[in-house]
Amino acid sequence: MFREKRSLTGRLKEALHPTPLRKRISLILSSLKIQLKRLERASYRLEQRDKLLYGKCVAALQRGDKFLASLYANECAEIRKIAKITLFSQLALEKVALKLETVRDFGDMAYAMSSITSIIGALKDGLRSVMPEFSVKLDEVNGELQSLVTEIGEATEGSLEIGSTSEDSRKILDEANVVAEQKMKEKFPELPVVAAKESKL
Repeated sequence: MFREKRSLTGRLKEALHPTPLRKRISLILSSLKIQLKRLERASYRLEQRDKLLYGKCVAALQRGDKFLASLYANECAEIRKIAKITLFSQLALEKVALKLETVRDFGDMAYAMSSITSIIGALKDGLRSVMPEFSVKLDEVNGELQSLVTEIGEATEGSLEIGSTSEDSRKILDEANVVAEQKMKEKFPELPVVAAKESKL
């Protein structure tokens, strides 16, 4: 498959020096991995905070203090909303990083790059309300990626199949969401039934 793209690669080399292009992708990858580490740390802090409040919720129930238990349950519920978004974003960005490594090492340029920008765009929008600083960083990374997509498109004189790209992006996001749901069940125990009912008041 790679040999079939040699003519495309040849035209790309005429317009873009391959080493700088790979270097730019490597720099973007480094930025993404830094953000991934930040997400991992945030996920850990959220999990630890939830464990603390969950324990307090159970202890309050054991004392018969349903009002206090409901307060802790509400806080746990809010933490878990943020934790789900954080975990989902982390999983999706891991897939993005793998795609970028493939682009850098094997040259499957325009199609993969465009799907990556779609994914990052969706993630930054989702994180804006819970982690605004992280969203800004992703926006900066996406700007660099979109610049590369434009340059690659001009170099190959090709047009992207937007429908296929969107479908690929959606598939990656859906897969990340399924895994995030499963990991949430593993990491976060179900809230006590009484506290959950009280928290809805």
